[in-house]
Amino acid sequence: MTQPDDRPETLVGRLREIDFLQRFLRQTGVNGGTLLLSGEAGVGKTALLEATADAARASGRTILRVTGAEFEAEASFAGLNQTLFPLVDDFSALGDEHARALRVALGFETGSAPDWLLLSNAVTLLLRRVAARAPLLLVIDDLPWLDRASAVVLSFAARRLVGSRAGLLAAYRTGSAGYFDTGGLPELPLRALDDEAAAQLLAERFPDLGPQVRARVLSTAQGNPLALLELPHAVRETRRGPAEPVPRILPLNQRLQGLFAARVAALPAATRTLLLAAALESTGDLAVLQAAAGAGYRLDDLAPAEQDQLVRVTTASHTVTFRHPLIRSAVVTESTSAERRRVHRALAEVHRDDLERRAWHLGEATVEPDEEVAALLQEAARLVRRRGDYQAVIALLCRAADLSPTPQARSRRLAEAAYIGAEGLAETRSAMELLQGVRQAGEQAPASLNYASATAFQLLDADGHVDTAHRLLVGAIEAWPNRTDPQDEELVTGLWTLALVCIVGGRAELWEAFHAATARLVPGPPEIMTLGIGLFGADPVRTGVALLPALEARLATIQHETDPDMVQNVAAASIYPDRLTEVREPLWRSIRQGRAGGPGRRRIVALMDVCIDDFVRGEWAEAAELAAEGLAVCEEFGGRFFSFYFRYHQALLAAVQGRFETSRALTDQMIGWAGPRGVGMAQTYARHAQVLAHLGEGDYESAYQRATEISPAGTLASHVPHSLWVALELVEAAVRTDRRAEAERHVRVLRESGTAALSPRLAMREMAAAALVADDEAAPELFERALRTPRTVEWPFDTARVRLLYGERLRRSRAMSEAKAQLKEASHAFEKLGATPWAARAERELRAAGQTARTPSNTQGAAALTPQEREIARLAASGMTNKEIGERLFISPRTVSSHLYQIFPKLGITTRAALRDAIGSDDA
Repeated sequence: MTQPDDRPETLVGRLREIDFLQRFLRQTGVNGGTLLLSGEAGVGKTALLEATADAARASGRTILRVTGAEFEAEASFAGLNQTLFPLVDDFSALGDEHARALRVALGFETGSAPDWLLLSNAVTLLLRRVAARAPLLLVIDDLPWLDRASAVVLSFAARRLVGSRAGLLAAYRTGSAGYFDTGGLPELPLRALDDEAAAQLLAERFPDLGPQVRARVLSTAQGNPLALLELPHAVRETRRGPAEPVPRILPLNQRLQGLFAARVAALPAATRTLLLAAALESTGDLAVLQAAAGAGYRLDDLAPAEQDQLVRVTTASHTVTFRHPLIRSAVVTESTSAERRRVHRALAEVHRDDLERRAWHLGEATVEPDEEVAALLQEAARLVRRRGDYQAVIALLCRAADLSPTPQARSRRLAEAAYIGAEGLAETRSAMELLQGVRQAGEQAPASLNYASATAFQLLDADGHVDTAHRLLVGAIEAWPNRTDPQDEELVTGLWTLALVCIVGGRAELWEAFHAATARLVPGPPEIMTLGIGLFGADPVRTGVALLPALEARLATIQHETDPDMVQNVAAASIYPDRLTEVREPLWRSIRQGRAGGPGRRRIVALMDVCIDDFVRGEWAEAAELAAEGLAVCEEFGGRFFSFYFRYHQALLAAVQGRFETSRALTDQMIGWAGPRGVGMAQTYARHAQVLAHLGEGDYESAYQRATEISPAGTLASHVPHSLWVALELVEAAVRTDRRAEAERHVRVLRESGTAALSPRLAMREMAAAALVADDEAAPELFERALRTPRTVEWPFDTARVRLLYGERLRRSRAMSEAKAQLKEASHAFEKLGATPWAARAERELRAAGQTARTPSNTQGAAALTPQEREIARLAASGMTNKEIGERLFISPRTVSSHLYQIFPKLGITTRAALRDAIGSDDA
């Protein structure tokens, strides 16, 4: 038998089952026995039988193999012939009566049919006798196809192997063991692979599979190994290229058809038609099927499919569902195109008041070009886009293009599909192929703003120069015939794309064309564009405060917002006002949808935003996880252009944690990549991380140089919002390097800008900067006002840095007692965050203030926990798993584990079971 480290590598996700079968082999090699493997078709029963047989053969066992076959199911004793043929020479050792019964049953002699009990005993004796020489394993696959006579005899023998060294291992489809009596025999139910194992198997066998196809295959296969291995081939065979949308119902190849389609083909014609309607009508609503009954069926026709366990009908909800998505695919595969069109037409009529469903059904029912249907499909696509299902949008637009009667209409719709694919980070090849289709469809294609927007995204994702994408978009917008209408969706799309290019360009001059274009709009640009650009993209230093009431109104309803574009834009507008926490739940929805196969770019943007919120709130463990996830998603979806954003977060974390070499390597990489491409945003972000690293190292000259490269002293650079995030650092570095005049000028411009109104965090930082340049009499009051700013607990790193600066100033003023109080608070906060260089700096200041040894905290029990730790402890004590706690609090299971690791010593416990008592007593 194979040892644990010799298990078959191909059987992904089957470690538990292989261990179980190893134990079975060891047992039967000593005392015999029988085991049945059961499970759905394609779940991997045969693979496990093969692996077990190979292991048994390698250990010196005698192996007998039987595979039931449909064509032999009516041939009496055909299965027994397969089983015992290798043992013919051993028949004579049984005695004449038993030997003759075997020879007659297997067709080696003629004579009257042997007595059933005599034959069964002969088979049992033969197996036991052969096993006496060496352990024996009889392996039976496809048990239901054994002929009746063989099944009866072998099920008799299966119960009489205990006490020998013979084992019987048989596999059958759940609920269909044929004539073999399974009653009372040990059984190992084989279930579908879990999500992780299914994803691993697909990744190992099809590493180049596109993310959208991978998600659909995983969803359809539902852990069925055979489906996971065969569906990708079927999809490739039916798609004309990567631009071809993934079919709503995945096709079956010949091997899968052999498993599932035969059962469908055996049903009455009316039942097959009803199942086809259920397959094409994804809700399974019986009322809808009843309304479409003109297609040639009655609801009573469901009965044969129910009896064969192909579908289940839920009375309470009045729905019919397929037992497995592959059965649904088999139903569609077994139908003709004419049958499908007829059912689609009937369903389109039923859904005449549902734009999306009516459009899709009409699109599938229509063969010839039809502008009315094409326009309906395009309208439905724009409706679907609001909920972020990019693949459905692309599929609808591609079908609309196919049905467009003119080249111009076809190219216009393909251009829109290309933009959706590029903006949503569909497969890179898919977007490129769609763009090529646009060029081939009509000469007017390049004038399309959607074409220009899609091309701009392709340029960025292909590491093109920002200025090239900018010129392309500006030219297309200036040439657009309807430049003043904010209701023109294509124009607004072009403006949003131009805004993105300006943002990543990070230079004020790029924005001139954008501002000129939006100034032409009558009566003005869309409100959400004004909000998003004004508070994040362009120049929130000068335009942000006036937009805060509009942001407040959006945040009041954001929890119920279903439009992912709106969530993304409100989140962006919330960054510099430090309101991202209020958008976390909608952002996490985008992340979870992305993880489940949703749009790549939506997931990337949501990860960016949550990383920002995690950093300022001190959730650095989760920030590190999400930054790593973001890099992986960028690589997976071909959106490597935005990788710099996640390297920025990694560089920030490395800087504040004292991993200076790592931070330096990351920022050097960002700057080296961004320079030739004109990505000023990446350079600014890299310098922000460099400023923090230099401050952590105590290199104030370098910190000043990097900060002033972002925004010179005495100015808040136009269209560089990050100038707000390095203002305190610039003032501190200026003071430390004897540039007092520059520091004072910078504080003055901060106050004049009014940006303290944007966020309490910015107000706290501005007040601390003012304290740094104030005289000894005024400084303490300014620091105290900074620390009295509302919500300081939400920004532990910034607050601790203000306390550190305050403590340093107090120590230099010889106010030692007050200095120690501030420095101890700062030291504790830095230690908890893992901000090693800052904690060391606070400790040095404490020693200089006369603190000879660190005073241990007197806080014990639940009182020592932070609010988040307390909530995690409470949920864990209630019995929730780390995954469930993470979903409740919108953090990862690993972050939950990290918190629990810190919680246990605070509570003086070592096990999760002790949590209830530990926090319960404190709560009381």
